[in-house]
Amino acid sequence: MTTITTDADGAFVRSSSFVDDRITADGSDGWPVEPGRYRLVVSLACPWAHRALIVRRLLGLEEAVSVAVADPIQDHRSWRFTLDEDGRDPVLGIRYLGEAYERARPGYDAGISVPAVVDVPSGRLVTNDYPQITLDLSTEWRAHQRAGAPDLYPEKLRPAIDAVAEEIFRDVNNAVYQTGFAQSQQAYESAYHRLFDRLDTLSEHLATRRYLVGDTITEADVRLFTTLVRFDAVYHGHFKCNRAKLTEMPVLWAYARDLYATPGFGDTVDFDHIKRHYYLVHTGINPAGLVPVGPDLAGWSAPHGRDALGGRPFGDGTAPAPRPDLVGRGYRGFASPRPLG
Repeated sequence: MTTITTDADGAFVRSSSFVDDRITADGSDGWPVEPGRYRLVVSLACPWAHRALIVRRLLGLEEAVSVAVADPIQDHRSWRFTLDEDGRDPVLGIRYLGEAYERARPGYDAGISVPAVVDVPSGRLVTNDYPQITLDLSTEWRAHQRAGAPDLYPEKLRPAIDAVAEEIFRDVNNAVYQTGFAQSQQAYESAYHRLFDRLDTLSEHLATRRYLVGDTITEADVRLFTTLVRFDAVYHGHFKCNRAKLTEMPVLWAYARDLYATPGFGDTVDFDHIKRHYYLVHTGINPAGLVPVGPDLAGWSAPHGRDALGGRPFGDGTAPAPRPDLVGRGYRGFASPRPLG
């Protein structure tokens, strides 16, 4: 289950401890890029793991890096493969992600988190460094990306992308958790105001630009989207981020719908997993374990009108091919044991 750590002021503190080995084209960390060797373990509920699913799909790395989907409901041993036949991941042969952590770090007693990349031959965790995983998929796996894959981390824009990504992490991605898990009124209000101040700034910025950095989708947009798509379903009520719903912030709501309609974004969203995870796992916040029926998701497919701002979603590249089994449903219903491609 979820472990919440707070500081002396009652503010939520996210763990900064990672198994931070890297898979690189030159194998300098001991893990060379090799199609078919690694398995990406995700929860469809987790925004950090969702980033990796989006980037993998946009870049066409489905055949190069397989995916394992954990049950959105954790138990005392954390992420488990109860969605798969016999409760085991069919490739790794394990019941719990923690088994891969233990093989990599015997006696490992820190958090078991997703996304995690596991070496299939050895069954060992390679990395759970979620900020780096997506950057490496963009830069180190170029030789195995699909023809027409977009450049999500163009070299000339990296300083700007990194700066925006840091603000988004501090004031949006992590701030919703700091709001929801605060153990004092002061800590809650501090995170709450920081969150909405940043959302106001982002709204102003995106009012005249289709994307966060440059005129194409970049890593920065991926990182913002995974929080926005969970906002009304979870963060507004469950985490008390309730100054306004996403649907009441016109610019961000249109921006999020624009991305949702883009192949690779909306077709990797599973609202069922998202809601069941947050509302059933966070028993300290929701002791009755009630999962809300709403919100109404019909608005996600409404016209967004942001084409008028210009921009080229994939730059000089192309969109990933449609997935008929996913369109309009995200991964819902295909979490196991059917491969996600």
